[in-house]
Amino acid sequence: MKITLKSAGKRYNYEWIFRNLNSTFQTDKSYAILGPNGSGKSTLLQVVAGNIIPSTGEIFYSENEKIIEPENFFQYISIAAPYLELPEEMTLEELLQFHSGFKKFNSNLSIKNIIQLSGFEKSFDRQIKQYSSGMKQRAKLMVAIFSESPILLLDEPTTNLDEQGVQWWKGLMSQYAKKRLVIIASNIEREYEACDEKIILADYK
Repeated sequence: MKITLKSAGKRYNYEWIFRNLNSTFQTDKSYAILGPNGSGKSTLLQVVAGNIIPSTGEIFYSENEKIIEPENFFQYISIAAPYLELPEEMTLEELLQFHSGFKKFNSNLSIKNIIQLSGFEKSFDRQIKQYSSGMKQRAKLMVAIFSESPILLLDEPTTNLDEQGVQWWKGLMSQYAKKRLVIIASNIEREYEACDEKIILADYK
């Protein structure tokens, strides 16, 4: 998989979030989008995901040199972010079953396996609205990481996680993010320290 940005820029009114960004993201590598809060990390991640159209420049998606049309790109990605909401009336088990109808999970994992790996054995049948903020974040991460998608996009992945949760996330990444294209938007070193390349948004203002 390859994502190519050519002279990409995004602005709101007269303020540039980023501009003249040329970058290539490809499978088997991990990338970090860095900047302080409010710098536009999430905006760039959403541009990469195809959810926001850039104001200038172009973005191309390809697999084995074959172009992927932007409207089909969602099939190749999984994303977890603090601003993405879960259907809180569902139980976790219902959420996993619902999600699997749109995007398959890793072929080696059943829903039972996923619940066990995520530490939700005692709460999988509770409605998500009853979960703590940390449990909700775990649920978002597990759905994204366990999905069978070649591209994994994470925005501030350890938000609301305690130290045990952070170590849990790192363990999942080391096991299930290999051979994928991973992009992490963050300003916390523990989230991006293992990334191969870093994009500093301040360089593209």
